[in-house]
Parts: sequence; structure tokens; C-alpha cells
Amino acid sequence: MTSFAEITTMGVGGFIEQFVEPTTRVGVIEAIEEADSKNLPLCVIGGGSNILASDEPFEGVVVRDTRRNITVPDEAAPVEGGDTTVHVNAEAGCNWDDFVDFCVGLGLEGVEGLSGIPGTVGASVVQNIGAYGQDVSRTVESVEVWDRADKKTKELSNADLHFGYRTSALKSSMYVAPAVPAAHFFPSPRFIVLSVTFALHHSNEGTVSYAQLAKALGVELGARLPIRDIRNAVLHVRGQKGMLEDATRYRLPAMQDTKRPANVREAIEQQVKHADCAGASSEACVAANVEALDGEQDYDYNRHSCGSFFMNPILTQGQADKLPEDAPRFQAVLPDGSKGVKTSAAWLIDHAGFHKGYRINDHAHASVSPLHTLALTNRGGATSGDIMALARTVRDGVEVQFGVRLVPEPVLIGLSID
Repeated sequence: MTSFAEITTMGVGGFIEQFVEPTTRVGVIEAIEEADSKNLPLCVIGGGSNILASDEPFEGVVVRDTRRNITVPDEAAPVEGGDTTVHVNAEAGCNWDDFVDFCVGLGLEGVEGLSGIPGTVGASVVQNIGAYGQDVSRTVESVEVWDRADKKTKELSNADLHFGYRTSALKSSMYVAPAVPAAHFFPSPRFIVLSVTFALHHSNEGTVSYAQLAKALGVELGARLPIRDIRNAVLHVRGQKGMLEDATRYRLPAMQDTKRPANVREAIEQQVKHADCAGASSEACVAANVEALDGEQDYDYNRHSCGSFFMNPILTQGQADKLPEDAPRFQAVLPDGSKGVKTSAAWLIDHAGFHKGYRINDHAHASVSPLHTLALTNRGGATSGDIMALARTVRDGVEVQFGVRLVPEPVLIGLSID
């Protein structure tokens, strides 16, 4: 029997009563329909990087789409001087970083800044993933979904998806308020992603549009560089923060064949450079450590997380004015469409006293990442209760210190932070 602990990056969660892995589009729809017809709890899971599940058994159905094809309906090399747009379609179960690597390999600009983000193509549009100056909403043209309410497939345009900061119409269908699950469609949206069509641009160069990335590359913000160089730099920066997943998880029986083998090997090599070789580039060092990992799972616990556990708060101007002068402030849009101010959850957490490596006590199995204050990590043997106790402590401490209530980013299954 499969457990959430085996198929999530946090590595916690109870056994699943029914785990289904359809291999066809029809099979995905049928699995969803069968669960809905029996009124069973349904979780459609991607890479498991944005889920924190209870240690109690999940008495429902978990569906993991095994379709991973990527196709290019257009010519991959547009006529010189013409429209450089290239459409790429990917099935929902495709590993996200496999997709990015595929696009970079074809010389397609638009997603290279999203390298190294765990998960799948289907999950990427639900969450509107973003990093280093890019987010999915800028490149998605349309999404084919199964509508669980109307019981038919639909084609949703970019406008239909109502993308926002770490949200979409898909994600919104799961909640009645931030982090408050809807009674009907939870923990999976009303609209289940079947495939996504992206509109990218044929170019061997991309724009460096994030200051931290520009610094890592040693260039000015806005510089144009080869997209392969940008991808490699993003992977390096993410690795230094512990924000790359544990690539050796793909050797676990429950995770095998969910990522392309060549990319698994490349990801492990990237992991070893940051974890075991302390940034050294010696090929001998990397090769030795990769060989040592063969057949084993890595125990770099900094990677055993849900990534960013809390979303960056978007505040009214009045709320932002109450923050210390040195608190980060960025222009943003509030849910009602009015102007807001986004601040950094990582900054709030750190300045509320929850520094890198913070634990509730010396023996706690969960901690704030020693590399990044926005990640909560399973240090080995943590339970979902351990993670939630840490999350509540951090959230409450930030609220007391700054009057800002942080909202969890992961989908909490069988758990509540309140």
C-alpha cells in the first residue's frame, strides 16, 4: 500500500486506501469520475511537492497521471524575421523540470527561470508557479481540463484561468478563503488539468530579470544571455538555498519512472555538487559521490520540504506602513484588483526570531531550513504533527511581532493550521 510519505517531497503522510495511476486521457477522467460518483475524497497529485498530508490513513482515492508526452504543434524553428512564437503542448503528468529542459534544448525562451521547481506541468498552472522573474501565467496559452461539476472536458484560455500570485481559477475552486478548504472540491480542484499549451519564443537567449540571478551570473539586470546559462544559474542558486528537491527520491519504488532517467542523473549530479562537494566542481568528486548514492536515498534533509511553506503576504498600504522601514516592499495587486504592497515572508520570519535552523526544541524532528527561512524541513522521522506545530509557532510569532498573518502555501490534507 502506498503512503503520502512515499510520494511527497516532505516525506510525511499516511497510507492511501486507493492509489491509481492512469496511463491514458480517458483513464484519468474515468478514475476521477469513479471517485466522484462514490463521493470519495479525491486527491489528484503531481510531484507531491506542494502537499502536506496527515499521518492518518487517507480513506479516498489518489490519482497520479502517468502521461508525460510533450509535443510541438508548430515548426520548432520559425522563419527568420517572422513570428517567433512556438506552441508546446505537455500532458499534465509530465515532470515540470523535464518540460523546462526540453524547451531549453529546443531553444525556446520563456520558462528557463522556472528550472528546478519540483512538480508536474498540471500542478504548475494550478499554483501559477513562479521564480526568478518568470511565472507560468506569462506563457500559458490554454489548458484542457475535466470539469468535475459539468462532467465534460473544457478548453480554458489564459484569461479564463484568472492567474494571480500563486493562484488561479483552478486553485480558487478548492477554497472559500485563503487556506480554508471548500466543502466540495478539496483537496483537488473542480477543474482537473489534462494538458497545457504554452506559447514560447524561439530564441537562444533569455532576459535576466531578477537581481539575485543577475548577481549569480555577474551581469546587469536585464542582460540577455543564453537560456542554457540562465537555467544552469537558476539550478545553482536554488541548490545553494536547498530549494532543489532530493533527486534520489526518484529511485524509490513509488516514484520510479515519474522523471526522465537522464534528467534524474543530471539532478543527482547537481545535488551532489551543492551538498557533498561544498560547491567544488571537480568531476572526480562529483563522480565519486554520485556512485556512492547509487541504489540509496540521499539524506540531505534540507531538501525534504514543501519548498516555500508560506506565501509572501500582499498587504494594503496601511498594513505595509506599519512594518519596519527596512522591511521589503514591492508593488502588487490585492485580490479585489486594487493596489497593494507585497512583502517577504522570509524576512518576516527571520526578523520575528525564527532564524535558519530554528527548532521548537533541541530534539524536534522538524526545523526551519538551515539554508532558507521560508522552508520548513523534515529532519528525519518527523510527523505531520511535528511540521504543523512548527508552522503554527512561526505563523503566530510573525503575527505577534508584525501583525501579519502568514498563509500556508501547501495543500493541507487532513490537517489545519488553525
